[in-house]
Amino acid sequence: MRVHFIAIGGAVMHNLAISLAEQGHQVSGSDDQVVEPSKSRLKKAGLLPETTGWFPEVITEDIDAVILGMHAADDNPELLRAQELNIKIYSFPEFIYEQSVDKTRVVVAGTYGKTTIMSMIMHVMKKLGRDFDYLVGAQLEGFDSLVKLTTHNKIILLEGDEYYASPIDHRSKFHLFHPNIALISGVEWNESRANMAQEEYVKQFETLIDTIVRKGTLIYNKDSASLVKIVEETSECNINRHGYKLPEYTINKGITYLHLGEERIPLQVFGKLNLSNIAGAYTVCEWLGIKRVDFYEAIKDFKSSIRYLEFVASDNERVVYQDFLYSPYKLRTSIHAVKEQFPNQALVTIIELNVYDVINKSFLDTYRESMDESDYAAILINKEVIKDKNILLSNLGQEIQQVFNHENLVFLTDIPSLELYLEEFKSLGFNSLFMISPDHNSMDIVSLADKFLKNY
Repeated sequence: MRVHFIAIGGAVMHNLAISLAEQGHQVSGSDDQVVEPSKSRLKKAGLLPETTGWFPEVITEDIDAVILGMHAADDNPELLRAQELNIKIYSFPEFIYEQSVDKTRVVVAGTYGKTTIMSMIMHVMKKLGRDFDYLVGAQLEGFDSLVKLTTHNKIILLEGDEYYASPIDHRSKFHLFHPNIALISGVEWNESRANMAQEEYVKQFETLIDTIVRKGTLIYNKDSASLVKIVEETSECNINRHGYKLPEYTINKGITYLHLGEERIPLQVFGKLNLSNIAGAYTVCEWLGIKRVDFYEAIKDFKSSIRYLEFVASDNERVVYQDFLYSPYKLRTSIHAVKEQFPNQALVTIIELNVYDVINKSFLDTYRESMDESDYAAILINKEVIKDKNILLSNLGQEIQQVFNHENLVFLTDIPSLELYLEEFKSLGFNSLFMISPDHNSMDIVSLADKFLKNY
């Protein structure tokens, strides 16, 4: 098969292109910008475009399929040429479905936790010697690609999200997979991050449930009230429904133990979100035929691989973690997780906010008193990355103080000030948590952790 990728430099797109080339397909691609690590990986595979840009003349009638990435516009000249020639045009999820129509398709979705649950399932299956195909949204430890697509594997694990499949296909990506098994970890609309209204956002998950194949299985988090409501209101009755809940656990000397009957399973991760994700991952594996004892033996050495409460550094008396700051809910739960794990240690939490988000009053107000459980709090808005010089950080500082309403809060506007704060912080008896935006981060966490640990 001859396949051409429009916007081959995308994270999933270039991985899919390499996977198809390794199977022996004839692959070409174009993009107006290819950055690392896509550039090096495409070059190594012999797929890096010689010249950046869009060239409609490369779209010829002998092409069997065009795969269109989200980076391309709907008036892309190569796309228009492919349409003129009536060449089949796919979004990448549509193409992956067509290539996996004879496989057992497992889709993991949800506002939070889907990549973590995917990584847990993949970790367990790999450790147990179960081969599988996959599509995942982030680079995971132990896997060298975001995509694995073969002709022989019978199972494919698919991380699904609710956003557009392509510039010309406005269906949600996960609507195109038609899962045999679908897991939804939770549905929480967030105005600051969602690019659709709340009603439309919820509708995407309702439709996902409707796309599960007849006699397929829906696995859902019963601790998510909004998700339970969706499941109860969904009329589809030709599928199995299997709910899961936060499992029982205890914490002893900084180690979380999962209760399995009378047995206590020690874990290398902690926090209620991780524990809930384990319950979801186990339920998927159970439906795939993995024995309970085998799953829990394999999950013992699972470590977070996508910066969810990820260990950074320690000196045996203090520990530093980092995490993604997706929302006020995530901030609260991550702070609570560290405090719960180390109840005898105080905590200083450092977050970086994007100034262009903060100037939106409704966005900032969602963070009201969200750091209360942290003993000390530092909020960074880095003035060095602000392009609009009319933004007055002094005014923002006052608003931040009012919203967070924390007696031990400092507002910082540059990295040197943050470094000085950590160097002077008497950190004996404290742990530290750095929360960074997934969209931007100007903090060198390892260096800052070192400064925190050096000062007693």
